[in-house]
Amino acid sequence: MGIQESGEMYLETILVLSKKNQSVRAIDIGKYMGYSKPSVSRAIGLLKKNGYVISDKDGFLKLTEKGRETAERIYERHTLIADWLADIGVSRETAIEDACRIEHVISSETFEAIKKYTHKSSGR
Repeated sequence: MGIQESGEMYLETILVLSKKNQSVRAIDIGKYMGYSKPSVSRAIGLLKKNGYVISDKDGFLKLTEKGRETAERIYERHTLIADWLADIGVSRETAIEDACRIEHVISSETFEAIKKYTHKSSGR
């Protein structure tokens, strides 16, 4: 995989924030994730360098096509796994926390099997 787990978390955060508000800045990401300004700046710099994020002259961040694809994939994993865990009886809070960890390490094969299973069993 071309991006580390922390990078994936930043991309997912940018995606989530951009769904709520058109303009996303590094300060918004720091508040949402609870990270310091230097940590966010360093991570955003790496994401820009690797072609996942761009920023305009006012410092607003936008996902590139590559960044959006990665963020959407991680977000889909997060929401489906959290929903599945809640469906099988895990508390919603724990399901969300566990999904956040699982989403970065689960194989594509296992995720696709869970996705297929949950869609089949729920009629989605």
